[in-house]
Amino acid sequence: MTAMLSVKNIHQYYGGSHILRDVSLETRLGKVTVLLGRNGVGKTTLLKSLMGLVPIKSGTIDFDGAAVQKKTPYERARGGMGFVPQGREIFARLTVEENLRMGLAYKPGSTPVPPELYELFPVLKQMLNRRGGDLSGGQQQQLAIARALAPKPKLLILDEPTEGIQPSIIKDIGRVIRMLADRGDMAILLCEQYYDFAQELADDYLVMERGEVIARGAGKDMEANGVRQLVAI
Repeated sequence: MTAMLSVKNIHQYYGGSHILRDVSLETRLGKVTVLLGRNGVGKTTLLKSLMGLVPIKSGTIDFDGAAVQKKTPYERARGGMGFVPQGREIFARLTVEENLRMGLAYKPGSTPVPPELYELFPVLKQMLNRRGGDLSGGQQQQLAIARALAPKPKLLILDEPTEGIQPSIIKDIGRVIRMLADRGDMAILLCEQYYDFAQELADDYLVMERGEVIARGAGKDMEANGVRQLVAI
């Protein structure tokens, strides 16, 4: 199956520190690729590198058949890369509807918010006029995911979407991620600390340690391959 995202041998430095070391990975349409690792191993830096938020020193990032490592974050988003950052980063003073429209910022002004978003996250339809800062943490996470989905990306990158979220909403988010992948028109890269959540969704997995990928394989083999022990704190 052709990779939607293909990353080869990327290196990234912060000051004098070598943060990412020869990292390679692929994500495929209709599949959830899970990225695991302890805190501080470079997972978030990797995701930001994929989006162009931090520069890489060397290596290649191909998205939908074209090299994007020299493109701006805006150009990558416009090309079909969606990003849900750690901490959600919604606009607290804007309403739910205005936050969703921010996801459509590069579309014509008349572009409607896709009704599907309210089917995926019904709570958002009930709170359209409520300010983002007045939502619970779980509701804000649903809003952040919906905002990234609004322009209908080909790749969805999620950075620890379960962080600080109540169990009932974690289940809802997991259901949505699986549903999106199963449609077959989107690749998903999920960075996650919560092992059980990651294992349940993973079609493929990678484990990072000290900026390197130290293990990878099929999601169904995670337990047999001892991945839980690799990422235990």
